[in-house]
Amino acid sequence: MAQSNVSSVHAEPWTSVEQVAQHIGVAKDTVYRWREHKGLPAHRIGRLWKFKLTEVDLWVMAGGAAEEAPSTPTSAATATTPTKNKASHGNP
Repeated sequence: MAQSNVSSVHAEPWTSVEQVAQHIGVAKDTVYRWREHKGLPAHRIGRLWKFKLTEVDLWVMAGGAAEEAPSTPTSAATATTPTKNKASHGNP
C-alpha cells in the first residue's frame, strides 16, 4: 500500500469563500477583493476558489488584512500657498 504525504487524519478540508468570510467575520466581497489585491492565499479548483483556513489565518496574522495607513492630509492653505522669497520681489 502506497503512503501519501498527507495524513488522512490531519488533512485539512478545503473551504469556500462563504466559509472563509464567516470564519474571519467579513463579507464575501471582501474575501474576493483581498484575494485579488492583497494576496489572500487561495486555490482555483475548476470555477471555484477554495481556501485552507490555516493559510488564511497565517496570512491574517502576518498583517495581510491590515488596512493601509492613511496618508497625512495637508491643509489647503499650506498646499497652495507658495513660499515667498523676498529677493524675487525686489524687497531688500
